[in-house]
Amino acid sequence: MAETDAPAHSSFQAAVQAFIQERLQTKLDKLKEDDPERERLRARYQPAAWIEDAAQRVQQIQAVTHSLKPIHPDARGTQLYAEPSSLPTLSELGSHALGNAFDFDVVGNAAALDVYKFLKLEVNGRSLLTALQEEDASALRALHGDATQAKTLRNALLRLTQPRSDRTSSHTRAKQLYWLTGSDACADDGYELLAPLFATSLAHTVHTQVKDARYGKANKAARQARRERKAHGGVFVDYPGLAVQKMGGTKPLNISQLNSERGGVNYLLASLPPIWQPRRQRLPVNTDSVFKHLYPERPGVRNTVRALRRFLERDPRPNQATRERRAADIEKLVDELVILATKLQQSLAPGWTRDDERFHKLARAEQLWLDPLRAELPGEDDFAKEWRWMDWPNTIGRFFANWLNAKLAGQLPVGDVEAREWQRTLLVKDDGWRETLAEQRRRINGQGGSR
Repeated sequence: MAETDAPAHSSFQAAVQAFIQERLQTKLDKLKEDDPERERLRARYQPAAWIEDAAQRVQQIQAVTHSLKPIHPDARGTQLYAEPSSLPTLSELGSHALGNAFDFDVVGNAAALDVYKFLKLEVNGRSLLTALQEEDASALRALHGDATQAKTLRNALLRLTQPRSDRTSSHTRAKQLYWLTGSDACADDGYELLAPLFATSLAHTVHTQVKDARYGKANKAARQARRERKAHGGVFVDYPGLAVQKMGGTKPLNISQLNSERGGVNYLLASLPPIWQPRRQRLPVNTDSVFKHLYPERPGVRNTVRALRRFLERDPRPNQATRERRAADIEKLVDELVILATKLQQSLAPGWTRDDERFHKLARAEQLWLDPLRAELPGEDDFAKEWRWMDWPNTIGRFFANWLNAKLAGQLPVGDVEAREWQRTLLVKDDGWRETLAEQRRRINGQGGSR
């Protein structure tokens, strides 16, 4: 987790000097020019003095990939730093899946976190910590000019990733559970006592990916295309049933460094299997129009018509707000109409209005609308010709307008003017309807008109 806005440096020595100087300048800016504290600060922030102090303070923090703090903030016990590439490879998802691309976490005294930031300094994509682990000569020279002293400082700084004790320990506020390893659940010696830790590096990677799916530009564009039923070349990613756990309250840094960077947010993925509620798709059987039963009985249609009727019955003022509210409800009804048509077109084989006598009563315009690919079938030249003539969309618009007027009639003064507006919303304003027609027209026109 390098600082995203940190300047690039050509050497570790330049990066170290710039880091220490920046921290010194931040403190000097808070003091008056004649404050004697300025000289003491300059002495403390000489590179050799600051690095030696950092090598001592590094004992106050620990790098971890599996942390105890998220289990309970007051728990005291063993926390682990285990590079994911060193873990056994399993078929299940786990920290091992991170490989070498992972962010380690830091726990301990927040006042010593500047040492962590120091070790995360990067040069040419490699951190100072990694370079010191590999005993890189340029990284050692950045610590001290004397090779022996540089190695002593290096060994001290690398304690960041080393366990604080040779013995593992748990705590009364930590979680513990017995895991059956034998075949007899009644035998006490058939269990192992486990002390689970929070896989903080894995959780941070999950958070990054979920956050990108929720707020990233690419997924936002895919989500918008899905909402508007438009073609999109990318992939839409969604995490249904997502929950958010806040850790650390107002002080997320008390849990860990990565937790602080996330603002205490930890995403919880839904662990329950999906509950499928299969429905048999209703079809326009033995009817001359979907506007008689199939469309009006859709829950979204019923609820929207009810809400629109109640709104108009209050006789709202004829202003912009009223027009926008009414237009929004009409657009919802148009969306439901387009969804109904799309489902029928995608779930039934082309020619269903011809091959199944249950649909023979359906109005010709609705057959052309709901079964457009029938125009591609052999022997359907007349159907294809009628489809290309494009009289039928106006008929569908008129059906929709007349149906809605009938639903709003009674106490409400609706007539030809309103009907024309409902028809115009479907035929002219709705992008989904127009783009679907355009795509179908390109496909059907490409058939050449006869078989």
